[in-house]
Parts: sequence; C-alpha cells; structure tokens
Amino acid sequence: MKAEYINPFLESAKIVIEQVAQIRPATGQLGIKDIKFVENYIWIQIGLNGQMNGDIVFGLSEQVALKMVSAMMGGYAISEFDEMGRSAISELGNMISGNASTILYNQGVRVDITPPKLIQSAHAAGFNAKQALTIPLIMEGIGELDIQVLIAS
Repeated sequence: MKAEYINPFLESAKIVIEQVAQIRPATGQLGIKDIKFVENYIWIQIGLNGQMNGDIVFGLSEQVALKMVSAMMGGYAISEFDEMGRSAISELGNMISGNASTILYNQGVRVDITPPKLIQSAHAAGFNAKQALTIPLIMEGIGELDIQVLIAS
C-alpha cells in the first residue's frame, strides 16, 4: 500500500474543511490499521474506480459529526443526527473525494468516484475488517475525522 494514495484525500480534506467549517485541521500520524466498524460512529464510504480501485472511508464519531454539521451550518446548534445532518455529512465526504479526484487527474491518474454511502451501524457496513492506510485530521473544537484508503489496485 502506497502512502501517496492518501495524499490527495488529505490535501483535499484540509481545503474542504477549511472552506465549509472555517477551521484548519492538523494532521495526525499516518499509519496502517485494521478497519473495524464500531457503533456510535458515522462512516462515509465512497468507491474509487479507474486507474485506482477501492474505497475511501471517512470515519467520525456521532458527536464529531454533529459538531461538524453545526460548523458547516454556520454554528447553528445541532442536537440530533437527522436527515439534514446525514445529508450534510455525506456531502462533506463527496466534496472531499470529488476534489481529490481532480487532484489525482492533474497528477495523471484517472479515477471516478461513486456517490457517498453513509453507514451508521457496524452491521450495515457490508464488508469485513481490512487493512487500510489511515490518517486522522484533528479539528480544533470539533474532534477527529479519520481518512482511510483501501486500494485494491
């Protein structure tokens, strides 16, 4: 698994989060870990097809998701993760992945992304634990967003 696979997503996530939430995330430690879907977590899964095939998965706790959606809505307090919150957090994953696919295209790598799939239950994830290249983004006052790249080819 190559570290350069995650860089376009990391770069894109920093740009998008700064635009939609007005905070500049710090980068955590790059690593490889087993992806295990746990409860009380929100997972945004986006498929990658083309010269890179696999999935990008963004993971964040429900509390971090609520704070993120609130920040995206200009600070409007969100107390429950409703349909609007699910839509907003899915769109965040879509924006990051779309921007990353443009970065990849500019590097000569053609890749298409699938629409985001929001997973709120470990049982609904639909795939077993896999190893992924992962890096957390630390968002001051909000929490962590894990970027996990599972590349098959």
